[in-house]
Amino acid sequence: MEMEILHAIQGIHTEVLNKIMIFLSTIGNAGICWIILSLTLSVIPRTRKCGITMLCAMALTFLTGNIILKNLIARQRPCAVDTSVALLIPFPSEYSFPSGHTSNGITASVTLFLYYKKAGVIAILAALMIAFSRLYLFVHYPTDILGGIILGIIDACVIYYIFKCREKNKTDAMAA
Repeated sequence: MEMEILHAIQGIHTEVLNKIMIFLSTIGNAGICWIILSLTLSVIPRTRKCGITMLCAMALTFLTGNIILKNLIARQRPCAVDTSVALLIPFPSEYSFPSGHTSNGITASVTLFLYYKKAGVIAILAALMIAFSRLYLFVHYPTDILGGIILGIIDACVIYYIFKCREKNKTDAMAA
């Protein structure tokens, strides 16, 4: 069923969409757009907590997703299983599950949402567009994307709540 979905997406390809999807995928490479955003937020005093939380959450996502899960599950990419589809980007070297582009984007954008709702919604939409680009480019299965979304949400929430608990404990200690 997943391959059917991917082949259906192949049916919507156009030159303009190809360029847009390649661009979206490229800005998601190695989480670079999210790393730049989190570093920028980290140096601005008013948004520093959010930026640092985002960096820590993305580090957890990299560890759990790219280092542990990808190698433990070792799922081949759809472009390795069905070589009849011409790739528009270089063949990715890592395993498929979970999608790193998706998990990084969702982790960063959900973290941003937990601090700043409006900016977070925009970031979540951007992360989902990057995630869709990975389906469009035939390098991930839909369940890779779903796994990346779930991992990103969990990691963002875990780190956010750890930081909030630490902050509360500091405040309680100062009040005592």
